[in-house]
Amino acid sequence: MGGQATVVAQDVEGEAGRLVPVCEGGVERWLTLELASTIRHDGDGGVMDDLATTHGTTRWIQAQADHLTDAVSVGGITVDEGLRIEITELRRAVRALFARAVDPAPPSSADARRPMPANQALAHLNTVAAREPVVPQLNWPGQGTPPVARLLSAESDPHTRLVAALARAAIEFLSSPQREQLRACTAPRCVRYFVRSHGRQEWCKPSCGNRARAARHYQRQRLVASDDSTTP
Repeated sequence: MGGQATVVAQDVEGEAGRLVPVCEGGVERWLTLELASTIRHDGDGGVMDDLATTHGTTRWIQAQADHLTDAVSVGGITVDEGLRIEITELRRAVRALFARAVDPAPPSSADARRPMPANQALAHLNTVAAREPVVPQLNWPGQGTPPVARLLSAESDPHTRLVAALARAAIEFLSSPQREQLRACTAPRCVRYFVRSHGRQEWCKPSCGNRARAARHYQRQRLVASDDSTTP
């Protein structure tokens, strides 16, 4: 006769929170896209990393407070070099999985060279998420009030809660229908990923569209000039 499983109940310290997108001006902002977008065009033809320093990482975390309200108190987080590296390594995994998601279209040019292998990225993402065990709970106050699901956590370390929340946000996004609308911006020098809001969208923002159209116009002018110079 098989033994019975023992269920051990633990006290919880607080909510881990579901990481839904934040809407600003009718536009959804996904936490995992915000993380990926810390690699961005610097405006001068190069690439900028917003997480290159602990100060920059602190500033970025504080800017995500609205995303992380139910997961961790960002005001209590002190960023050291270890936490910064954890977040940037998680970002590397996220961008590798973004590259897989947009395939067969090309990935961001920032991920074209030496990306993290997709299987390694997947394992890393799941490992980081598992660092904070969470317990799903259903809250249903009464008749006429819809039930609400929440996640409870017994984890007390804010660094662990933060990186696990970032990993969960990536998992939630990549397993959602929005993944199918993920694209790499095709504008010159842009390295961002974005969620397409309509079927013909090619660029992450209007300024990238303007730059792409200007580049196409310049290329057409060069071709015309080249044809004229070779015409006898």
